[in-house]
Amino acid sequence: MKKLKGAERRTWICSYLKEQDQPIKGSELAKLANVSRQVIVNDITLLKATNHPIMSTNQGYILLPNREDFGSVKKSVVCIHKSEETEEELLTLVDAGVTVENVTVEHPVYGEITSSIMVSNRHDVELFLKKVRETEASFLLELTSGVHIHRLSAPSEEILERGIEAIRKKGYIMDEQN
Repeated sequence: MKKLKGAERRTWICSYLKEQDQPIKGSELAKLANVSRQVIVNDITLLKATNHPIMSTNQGYILLPNREDFGSVKKSVVCIHKSEETEEELLTLVDAGVTVENVTVEHPVYGEITSSIMVSNRHDVELFLKKVRETEASFLLELTSGVHIHRLSAPSEEILERGIEAIRKKGYIMDEQN
């Protein structure tokens, strides 16, 4: 394939992903498009920013049928862990294809405190944790001895359960609720 330019390449990426029945790695897309992997990463970012329903997983990129399908399966899980385990918890979930929408704690004085997280991939997690470090902010779980609730979403029940099972194996699940 000849080296495609900008908009033409992004149109090709969407068409190619639409034809696939499994995730496609960025390096594979780069090879097929005759560009670097970083160019593909940038293209995917631009496509997501223009509301193309592309999900990044540890196995590659997936184009969802339409935007409404993204995160259509949701579940809340009660978690418990130390602050220093937050990165591992979030990475485990996003690597399974799960979006961590928010975190909620039940404070004895202020009641329920919820904050949006919206991390869907490793890059999102990295940016979230970087902001926490730069601002020297505390994680909400520090207010409740590590107990917190995450609202999770995924494009399918299977993906959602895979993510929950992965953090359960690490000992981060305290209880589940629908």
